Amino acid sequence: MSTLDIQPQSADTSLPSTRIVRLVFNALVVGLWLWLYRPIFDYLAIIFTREDFRTNQIVLIAIVILIGMRLRRSDHRLRLDIEPHLAPLPLSLALGGSLAYLLVERFLDINTLSAGLFGLATYGLLGLWLAPRPWRQGLPAALLLIGALPFGEHLQTFVGYPLRILTAGIVRDGLGAAGVGSVGIDTILVLENGVSHIDLPCSGIKSLWTGALFLIAATWIERRPINLRWLLSALIFAGLLFAANLARVSLLVVVGQVAGWPLAAEMLHVPLGVLGFVAACLGALGLLRLQKPLPPLDDERERVAQLTRPPWLLPGLAVAIVAMGLLYSPRPHTGLTTAPLQWAFPPDLVTEPMPLTPDEFEWLTRDGAESADRHRFEWRGLTGSMILITSSTWRGHHRPERCFEVYGLSLEDSQTQLINPDFPLRVVSLGYGDKAAQLSAVYWFQSAHRTTDDYATRMWADLDPGRERWVLVSMLFDDHHDPAAGDLSELYTALHQAVAEGLTP
Repeated sequence: MSTLDIQPQSADTSLPSTRIVRLVFNALVVGLWLWLYRPIFDYLAIIFTREDFRTNQIVLIAIVILIGMRLRRSDHRLRLDIEPHLAPLPLSLALGGSLAYLLVERFLDINTLSAGLFGLATYGLLGLWLAPRPWRQGLPAALLLIGALPFGEHLQTFVGYPLRILTAGIVRDGLGAAGVGSVGIDTILVLENGVSHIDLPCSGIKSLWTGALFLIAATWIERRPINLRWLLSALIFAGLLFAANLARVSLLVVVGQVAGWPLAAEMLHVPLGVLGFVAACLGALGLLRLQKPLPPLDDERERVAQLTRPPWLLPGLAVAIVAMGLLYSPRPHTGLTTAPLQWAFPPDLVTEPMPLTPDEFEWLTRDGAESADRHRFEWRGLTGSMILITSSTWRGHHRPERCFEVYGLSLEDSQTQLINPDFPLRVVSLGYGDKAAQLSAVYWFQSAHRTTDDYATRMWADLDPGRERWVLVSMLFDDHHDPAAGDLSELYTALHQAVAEGLTP
């Protein structure tokens, strides 16, 4: 019998007209629920239709197939022609998750977090029509559906940077203890970026997201309870994933930097990531199987008949949902409130303004950019476009790779290039259609005192009490160019100096 058991069928002696009335009122509550969460659906449509979220779409399809197979073997079904029962935990999850959703929409505006709260709150709402034990045992399936959202990208941004710094520090100290003391943290970060930028779910910080999905799926399939012992197993699993990635980075640095074999390091990073991830998953599966499985679900007809179904619950739900819907207020658009800074471009950089489209203006306004300055440029025979986005909050900036993909370009390669020790930038090779490496692009984030090509570093800089104004500099060339060409370094250096002067009070 499936652990995602839905409300068991039982004899219902209600008159057909009474059942229809119940169905209508339950459908009304469902409609109000969808109305409350209406802003989320545009985001979900993007996540589960756009090509750059293909990994999430594949994960979602696999989860839906797995859930469908389990439900097919179950003799239970969801019934919306009965009154909801009073269940404190599901009701708290539904209402508490909805209130948290209102706060996130008003103050944070993080779509993935809002969508995750929608999933949790909706599962809480379903618990008012499901028997208690099947609802509790079906929680892993609900978490799997929520986990199909692109949490890996947010982990990469919010958690990836401090973990990368920690990993690089441990590797540096380990090499120093082994007598290799010339490899610094910045060198390790640049090397790891260069050989490990491929979007591999079992490599680096994204292994936490992929591993979490594996652990939840294994918990559901193996019918293990989610309790304190399970949480301990999850923490051990996270430690195993971190250790596997630490070993991977260490070997990559030894091979690529110490031994001087960068090509061998690039060839090794994929199999090392896969082997480390598989080993950690096997360890987690062994820990799960040390726990006792959940007992099989017995016939709960008698228990269902004893559930409390107060007549005020359904209208109370409707009133609460309408009230929260009326309280909904998205984060105000406050961007592009200042004129662009004045840039003293070098004399041989010829520029021509490129106004923003209404959609681009709305996007930047929503995300909190202070100003955006876009130009066509020509420099020593090279042509292209560039945009300089100024913002005092990391939300006003973004990863330019996403913009390139929105405009129909495919990401072929992305690597860090050091123009000088204090000036790293990201070099991107882009394809168009079926042709690879047709265009080149570069970008970096720059403040008055620091420059980085890492979006996570830019985000964490906002935690400093003395928050600075930053500029995202993004350049897209009309052709493909060698990133190591000396004349291009002169262009980047000159533009970097112009931005530094513009940011100087």
